[in-house]
Amino acid sequence: MGSCCTPDHSCSSGADGATPVAVADTVTTAYTVSGMSCGHCKAAITAAVGALPGVVSVDVDVDGGLVTVTTGGAPDDAAIAAAVEDAGYEPTGRA
Repeated sequence: MGSCCTPDHSCSSGADGATPVAVADTVTTAYTVSGMSCGHCKAAITAAVGALPGVVSVDVDVDGGLVTVTTGGAPDDAAIAAAVEDAGYEPTGRA
C-alpha cells in the first residue's frame, strides 16, 4: 500500500492528530492545450498529470482546450507540460 491518504485526503495511518492538506494551501492553475478532441484525450491527460507529485486534482475541458490543475503549493509548470506532451498533446502555456 503506497499511500496513507484516502480519496477524501484524510490520513488513514492511524496517527492521532494527523492533518490533511488544507484547501488554503492549494493553487489552481489553468493551462491551454491543443490536440484534444474526445473523452480519451481527457482520460489520458487526467491520468498523466494526476500522477505527478503534488497534484491534488485535474480538470480537462476538451472543448475549451483547457487543463486546470490544482496543486498542493506552487505548480511545476515544466513537469505538467512534460506530462501533457508524454500523453501526446501540445501544451501551449498558462491560460
